[in-house]
Amino acid sequence: MEKRDPVTQRTPEKYRFLPDIATADIAFDAYGKTLDALFTNAALATCATIANLKTITPRIAKAVKLENKDIERLLFELLEEIIYLKDAELLLFSAAKVAVKKDAESKGGAYHLTAVLKGEKINHAKHELHNDVKAVTMHLFQIAKARTGYKARVVLDV
Repeated sequence: MEKRDPVTQRTPEKYRFLPDIATADIAFDAYGKTLDALFTNAALATCATIANLKTITPRIAKAVKLENKDIERLLFELLEEIIYLKDAELLLFSAAKVAVKKDAESKGGAYHLTAVLKGEKINHAKHELHNDVKAVTMHLFQIAKARTGYKARVVLDV
């Protein structure tokens, strides 16, 4: 069960699609109280752009490990990996768990990402497909500190 805000009694927003941001592309804002939650929600928004998540059974798990000194570039690479797995292995995902850690030992510390994406092979008879996402774009791409954690803006090329 999702936690509700004690004041508003609403569940926290994970992501929101932005129809007026990019012509012929799909834009969204993803939110998270932590970097882990932000990356997880951005991954799910990307997956939801591709297909209806409710039609995808999480029967196959794919592990992803990435490293980058730039936190924005790390998110970019994660979303690109989701698109690559769709294209190369015909996988759709409906669940994601992402952990982001900063290496405090090295100077300028790199961020390390480990993720588990769960889904299944594309089945046109079963899955409700939405958009064939080709790539993540750098247009408007950013991660920012927000009042309640973090916010990322992403534009996907479809």
